Amino acid sequence: MIKPIKMAGETITHAQTVLIRLIDEGGREGWGEASAAPLMTGETLGSIAASTEYLSLKLLGKEISRPDDIEFLQNQVLYSNASAKSCYETALMDLFAQRQGVPLYQLLAGDRTVDASSRLEMLHMLASGNLEGELEEANQLRQLGYRQWKIKVGTGNLANDVLRVRELSKALQGDVVSADANQGLTIEEALAIAYAGVESGLSFFEQPYPSSMIDATSTLHQETHLSICADESIQSLEDIVELYERGAAQGVSLKLIKLGGTQAMVRAGRECLRRGMNINLACKVAETSISAAATAHVGFAVGNIAWGYSMSNRYLAKDICENPIAPIGGAILIEQLHQPGLGYAPEAKYLAEFASKTLPMREFRI
Repeated sequence: MIKPIKMAGETITHAQTVLIRLIDEGGREGWGEASAAPLMTGETLGSIAASTEYLSLKLLGKEISRPDDIEFLQNQVLYSNASAKSCYETALMDLFAQRQGVPLYQLLAGDRTVDASSRLEMLHMLASGNLEGELEEANQLRQLGYRQWKIKVGTGNLANDVLRVRELSKALQGDVVSADANQGLTIEEALAIAYAGVESGLSFFEQPYPSSMIDATSTLHQETHLSICADESIQSLEDIVELYERGAAQGVSLKLIKLGGTQAMVRAGRECLRRGMNINLACKVAETSISAAATAHVGFAVGNIAWGYSMSNRYLAKDICENPIAPIGGAILIEQLHQPGLGYAPEAKYLAEFASKTLPMREFRI
């Protein structure tokens, strides 16, 4: 990482991801990526590697004639393990889009017309815990066009979190400003931060409590009228429906590793829009341009991403792609994804540089 990202429950200094390359009979390469997220999905780097290896052994050589077959085939041989399945599904969808000669978002959009001028507004994390430094960081990025922000809270200093939420929200008035607790707060702490946010213009509060505290989350919204964004609580489409109906989520943070791939993420996004819920797109901290591009394709296929895109390759000291996907004027523009398929692939030299010392590369052939 360029600098550590402080979150409730962990401080991230290095990315841990699994990459898959699928090569079809025509020599095309499809790429997928999944990040370890033990506090979100329950999957570690080792378990994702083991699951993707298992899928390789079970699915190698099987014919997949259409995208709709992917989920069915994976579920036939492996229960759950959404991150590993997402890795595979993304690589397969990359291949399907390349074969059709279209960008992945066009394949995912189906009959929906995608606006050629679309953009995904970048949501930037303010996660150092130092108010003065975060104000300076935000002011510099605002000059580049950034208008969406996420304040990381719940790291142990409530007074500092309340101060940061109040002052950053005031300083960034007119922007979309959120606070994210990553399940790390008590009821008293969440109320203190929420009321500070309401007073100063906070747009939404992401995952204040553990996933099991649905009633408390609903009560927090009722008492403060602050919109709640569900993140770790969302592992399926059914979770989204339940939280919405119980008043515990007015929006969601959608991630590939939670939902199992690009197609499932598009379905979830469309269900959110149908119910009037706001959407935040996010990569786990920190994934590379592979996951970043895949998530952006989903965003363009869904449309109307009101709560921004948290693209985490921006926080890496070095990406695995020679020309990483990067914001232009505080957003990802649809023209950046014009190539067939995913449009991004790693460089062999970077794969070698960052290869795991304990989990060696595995290769499977027919």
